Amino acid sequence: MMNWIKSHLDKPTITPAEGVFLVVGLGNPGIEYKKNRHNVGFMTLDSLAAELKVQFNRIESKALLAKTSFQDYRLLLAKPQTYMNLSGQPVSSLARYYRLPAENILIVYDDIDLPFGTIRFRTEGGSGGHKGMQSIIDKMGHNRIARLRIGINRPSGNRLAASYVLQDFSNQEMEQLSFGLKKYVESILCFITEGSEKAMNLYNNVSID
Repeated sequence: MMNWIKSHLDKPTITPAEGVFLVVGLGNPGIEYKKNRHNVGFMTLDSLAAELKVQFNRIESKALLAKTSFQDYRLLLAKPQTYMNLSGQPVSSLARYYRLPAENILIVYDDIDLPFGTIRFRTEGGSGGHKGMQSIIDKMGHNRIARLRIGINRPSGNRLAASYVLQDFSNQEMEQLSFGLKKYVESILCFITEGSEKAMNLYNNVSID
């Protein structure tokens, strides 16, 4: 596995055709956050790693990292360990170290403006108020970063969004997510192998109902 990393580091750039992708799930580290709505990015990356039969067995640039391959593509799976609001530090560091173009990076995170379980790809744009994504945009210096947003619903009543996202999913929601995570993994692999346009056409606004 180290051979392909070294060979790419010897080159001035990595082009999309060379098929190296960084997939980042956003969340907060620690057992107390494991089932939080804000951690659905981590949950998705764990499911992706399980599907590809790989483990997060190293720390690089303040992120838990798993390295593997799928078809003809090399994958770097990352879960930043800096806490959500500082996610840009490890993402930008990994992007620089592996000399990855922006189009070969995908960020997976929660979105309170989408219905529960619904997914939507975008290839660029603002953060929509998500502090983890905003940190990444700030550190990368641009917003041309692909992202997969996973709906968690807006809080009902007078609950504040900041406290809502740090609450655990209900048992019923966790049962639904067990099916949804399979779809999210499928969509990520489609993004990698078929491209962003195909992934958007097939999966945007797909729900887990």
